[in-house]
Amino acid sequence: MLADLNTGPLIVPGHSPLSDGYDWEEFAALWNSNELREAHDWLTVRWSLLVETRLAGQSDPEARFLQGLAFATLALHFTQCRNQDGALLMLDDAVFALGPFRPGFLGVQLDPIIESLLELRPTIASLAPDAEYPVLPFVYRRFEYRG
Repeated sequence: MLADLNTGPLIVPGHSPLSDGYDWEEFAALWNSNELREAHDWLTVRWSLLVETRLAGQSDPEARFLQGLAFATLALHFTQCRNQDGALLMLDDAVFALGPFRPGFLGVQLDPIIESLLELRPTIASLAPDAEYPVLPFVYRRFEYRG
């Protein structure tokens, strides 16, 4: 006797509901208003769905791209929350993860993000681990995408 163990919706390999696109306008509003914790949560939800529904899991190009954006978002958030060691770690991970997707991927323009991170890096690297970021207002480039 065969048992039907499929209790959920059928997932077509290599396809997820996100294949039809992302609402980058929503993400841009969070990024551009410095709501970086919420922006990270936005990315995490979509990354988790991709990892669960794609055959390649974490190796899926979209998943790697979303993870790189999440690293960038956390780097900016951490440096404003006096976590300079975490900011530096996330910054380096973001630049490494997003580099292969330059100049853009899924409509997102990566050069402004990576350039912001590279400009901030020397200041962040010079700070004590729990130091406050010395330049206020904290400024980084706006999120750019082509819808």
